[in-house]
Amino acid sequence: MTIDEIKNGIVIDHITAGLGMKIYNLLNLDELECSVAFIKNAPSRKMGKKDIIKIDASIDLNTDILGYIDPDITVNIIENGKNVEKKRIALPEKLTNVITCKNPRCISGTEQELPHIFTLTDKENRVYRCLYCESKAK
Repeated sequence: MTIDEIKNGIVIDHITAGLGMKIYNLLNLDELECSVAFIKNAPSRKMGKKDIIKIDASIDLNTDILGYIDPDITVNIIENGKNVEKKRIALPEKLTNVITCKNPRCISGTEQELPHIFTLTDKENRVYRCLYCESKAK
């Protein structure tokens, strides 16, 4: 299989195998007008298997989504066919409108304009809790 190199754009690399489609959907990459390549279960010396997403355009990525789903992801910025920057993604301290609170009594569910905000309360176990009701995110 051959996937052409991109001249200007973004490569989301080192995605844990099987999580690439979730990232694709949460970032709404299907709405882009440019070419987007999704590679599933690519061989990796470090990880065994990995997913890769190549975007043939420079776009603003929500790194909170990337960090929440897989904090070991790297984002490569490509300009003129060369990798000009490699960003390491980490767990975000706060998530806004990435996940929603499942507590039916939470104010974020009844007040439509209120953003869904979660804070990282346990970094080791990747636990996020709702800012308003302290419910644990699933």
